[in-house]
Amino acid sequence: MMASLHTRVTDDVGRSIVDGTVPAGTILLSDEIERRQGVSRSVIREAIRVLGSMGLVESVKRVGIRVLPPESWNAYDPTIIRWRLLGPGKGEQLRSLTELRSAVEPMAAELAARHAAPAVSAELVAVAELMRSAGDSGDLSQFLQLDIRFHRLVLQGSGNQMFAKLDEPVAAVLSGRTDLGLMPDRPHENTLQLHADVAEAIAAGEPGAARVAMELIMRRTYAEVQPSWSRASGQ
Repeated sequence: MMASLHTRVTDDVGRSIVDGTVPAGTILLSDEIERRQGVSRSVIREAIRVLGSMGLVESVKRVGIRVLPPESWNAYDPTIIRWRLLGPGKGEQLRSLTELRSAVEPMAAELAARHAAPAVSAELVAVAELMRSAGDSGDLSQFLQLDIRFHRLVLQGSGNQMFAKLDEPVAAVLSGRTDLGLMPDRPHENTLQLHADVAEAIAAGEPGAARVAMELIMRRTYAEVQPSWSRASGQ
């Protein structure tokens, strides 16, 4: 029960900060949050601790809880990404993460073709095959989970620890894209084939081919998602 209350308070206060309802510089008081949320002080304390770890707030002695500006937020935190995708910042969030993926994932695929363990390569090939089956059947829920697994394997298989740490932000934006209705009813055949091409190139130890195939995936992703962030930002 305590965990669910803490999650609710964290989500409510966090989203209000991320969507701008509570602007940077605002001083929040624990007593007021406690009364408004109808929870105990210990629940508020834990929620503020979590929000502080995300860079959303800081506790100021004898003042209260200060809301911090976006520059202080942990931009890679998957919860912040989810909140932004649910609010007015979704356009900017989609753009920044899609651009990040476009820069990183082709290199990650190239490195994975050089460094990935045989077990990782074999799993990538198997996941790509399962993605085709899920895509052909129109099972978008299963396809999403497989897609997240595929890109996580590529990032982790690269052997670059910093690339590997991007797996949760990538998972968050893949989930957000599905939740926002930005995926086709059935994945395109070309997309399914390109994922297979990436997997096969990595398994065969062909860095150039792996990079080219992933670049094509990201170019298609960029083209599909770009109109949505243009609309969201009023461009």
